Amino acid sequence: MATKSKFVGHDVIYKNNQWVYADTLKPITTERPCKNCVKTSTKEGYDSCLGALIGVKNACCGHGIESEAYIQFLDGNSISGKDALVILDILKKYRKE
Repeated sequence: MATKSKFVGHDVIYKNNQWVYADTLKPITTERPCKNCVKTSTKEGYDSCLGALIGVKNACCGHGIESEAYIQFLDGNSISGKDALVILDILKKYRKE
């Protein structure tokens, strides 16, 4: 039985000592667009739909999976799930340029 997970919203499995996309069996080192917004990460590594957010250390839109969304703030506090999506929508209005 293979170990399963998600990567940018796509199903992935651990096979032959590496993570691969479940549908193509290609290694996840080949970036695919987010399954939700259909964009690839920015050159800085941010989710394209989020960009650089003020006061945020790191964040994830969840790629269409509400429970996977999270925000880690600069002070170390974090929130996840639906609450994170609500705050992300607010923060996106004030993105760093």
